[in-house]
Amino acid sequence: SGSIAQGQLAAVIVVIFVSAGITEVLGIHALFGAFLAGAVFLLANGGEPATGWVRHLEQAYFAAVFGAYFLYCWLRGGQTLAMRAWRIRLVAPGCARVPVRRALLRLAYAAVLLGAFLAAIIAAFVHRNPWLAFASLALTGVGLGWVLVDRDRQFLHDRLAGTRLVLVPRPVTRG
Repeated sequence: SGSIAQGQLAAVIVVIFVSAGITEVLGIHALFGAFLAGAVFLLANGGEPATGWVRHLEQAYFAAVFGAYFLYCWLRGGQTLAMRAWRIRLVAPGCARVPVRRALLRLAYAAVLLGAFLAAIIAAFVHRNPWLAFASLALTGVGLGWVLVDRDRQFLHDRLAGTRLVLVPRPVTRG
């Protein structure tokens, strides 16, 4: 028969959403000129990699740019560039557009999960601490793996923020 099992469908949805996330990170980097901004910080620090407060300023700048990009796209129409390419839209059930509060909550919850993932990488490769790496990766796994057990196949940060990712149907072509 041509039917697809519920578990297979969930796996496909997870792959699509994770692929969109990877596309997003690559697109943001190019879109906002992260290379250019990195060069500006490098030049401002005399050609040396940023350290101390300059490094923290650089990291805060990138975090603010990422956050602003996502919020702008989610609040404007529910789709970032990568979400358009993958035909995914962020919605808030019962609302015509995603409310600011829900978009901010989604960004904050997703940032915690991303932070846990980055902490796992740092713990494993920089500090060589397998227990901290495991704990951080477990938190990330719970957040992303939630989609496999959620009744609506939503990620944990969407469930907590009251938002949903939905697949946008292909446009009907006439011809």
